[in-house]
Amino acid sequence: MKIVIGSDHAGFQLKNAMGDVIRSLGHSVLDVGAFNENPSDYPDYAEAVGRAILDGRAERGVLICGSGVGVSVAANKIKGIRAGICHDTYSGHQGVEHDNMNVLVMGSRVIGEKLAEDVVRAYLAAQFTNEERHVRRLAKVHALEDKFGKP
Repeated sequence: MKIVIGSDHAGFQLKNAMGDVIRSLGHSVLDVGAFNENPSDYPDYAEAVGRAILDGRAERGVLICGSGVGVSVAANKIKGIRAGICHDTYSGHQGVEHDNMNVLVMGSRVIGEKLAEDVVRAYLAAQFTNEERHVRRLAKVHALEDKFGKP
């Protein structure tokens, strides 16, 4: 699977570590930055990750900032992106299985590297169930995007 990763300066080190984990699992990684710890703006990386998924350059994404909140808010402004903050393995797989989450978000100041690795593993191993109730709920999410004019 092709995975796009991005972070602001606060998530830079954890992003690099998770890129290594993703590669070790046999996936390819598209890194859209940040490429250093100089102060940067999280919406830029949320957009870059979202665009890579929507353009078909990646199937899923991983976004990291200090808390996870900023990149989650920004990524969820992009129509077709379903980003969820997950700091536990259950949420990491359940978000994909039930909600077809396509971007995993973590806060580098919230989660340790080893737990983040476990969350990434759970996220990448999960598949959307396609159960009727989940498909129905996802259709309602898409309807909300359309109803409120999300670009």
